[in-house]
Amino acid sequence: MDAITRRVRGILTRAASGYIGEFMRQRVFELRNAGLRQFAATLAVSSVLILAGLGGAAAQSGTPAPDQGKAAPAQPADAAAKDAAQNQRRTDEFAEAAQVINGPAGNPECVWLGRRVVRLMWRDDLDTAFRHLDLYDRFGCPGGHIQAAFRCLTRFGGQIDPKVAETLDSRVHACWINPAAQPQQAAAAASQPAAPAAANPQAPQPAASPSPAASPSPAPQK
Repeated sequence: MDAITRRVRGILTRAASGYIGEFMRQRVFELRNAGLRQFAATLAVSSVLILAGLGGAAAQSGTPAPDQGKAAPAQPADAAAKDAAQNQRRTDEFAEAAQVINGPAGNPECVWLGRRVVRLMWRDDLDTAFRHLDLYDRFGCPGGHIQAAFRCLTRFGGQIDPKVAETLDSRVHACWINPAAQPQQAAAAASQPAAPAAANPQAPQPAASPSPAASPSPAPQK
């Protein structure tokens, strides 16, 4: 009887152990699946947050909008228009010099090189000026016209802004066309020398000196 009881208990114990083991294996499998699902959900949320952050950084980094990209091709057109206007201005200046100046100083090559020499001399770049002057002489251009144009430029030194290149270029061209030009203020002062005296009519005039009294004529002798 005791042997049978022990056998039954062993069978029951093994059965219970197998049931518990199977239950534990199922529980571990379920926990592992739940952990994997939670990890996948966490990874998906993290990916969405990272993509959103990258999108915001790209928006703040100054990425050009579609409208800005369309406006970019307009820059070459502006540069071409500026170059065309500059070339037309040079052509007009050469034509003006040819009409006003008699002799080789009005030739386009002399105008081109001579103005450069005068401009470089004004900027105190004498080495480059001498190299241009040598080429100027090779074209048979008159050296005296450079001296006269530079002398004219020195008279307009107070009207040249060193920060604005256009003021120097326009004045060099004006002096090349007319080396005898004078500043407007000096010309106005020279043409009206009596203007300062007439500008103050209330100034007191000096009193006229009294005429000397007539001496009495001598009495006739008796």
